[in-house]
Parts: sequence; C-alpha cells; structure tokens
Amino acid sequence: MKNLETRSILNRLKRAEGQLRGIQQMIDSQAECVDIITQLSAVRSSIDRLMGVILAENLIDCLESPDQNSSKQHEKLDKAIQMIIKK
Repeated sequence: MKNLETRSILNRLKRAEGQLRGIQQMIDSQAECVDIITQLSAVRSSIDRLMGVILAENLIDCLESPDQNSSKQHEKLDKAIQMIIKK
C-alpha cells in the first residue's frame, strides 16, 4: 500500500478505536440501549467502509501492477473477489 493510503487507513482505524472507547464509557455510565446500539452501528459501518477501501486499493494494485506470473495474478484477484463475496 502507498504511504498516503496507509496513513488514511490508520486514521480511520484510530477514529473507530475512539468511537469504541466512547461506547465503553457509555456502557459504564449506563447510557440508553438505543444510544449504544446507534454508536455500535456507526462503528460497524465505518469498519465496513474501511474494508471496502482496502479491497479496492488491493484490486487497483493488482490491475495496475500485475504479477509476472499469470497464475499468481489470477490467484490474487480470486482472493480479492472471495473477500468481496464473503462481505
């Protein structure tokens, strides 16, 4: 991954980490269930988007810089496709 993309991904993860800490505090302070679920849903959406970004970057890299071995290239693309399908 490129340095700029890595920083962006790490920033997103740190943001999600902060959200999770906030949820822990909400639970400690016995916040309303609906508020906790709302925040958990936001974290889940954030992680889902991040997974999409990482998969897209992986696919772009595979297409822009193909492996010289065509069977390895096919294997890389197949793995990426399988991750998308699992999602």
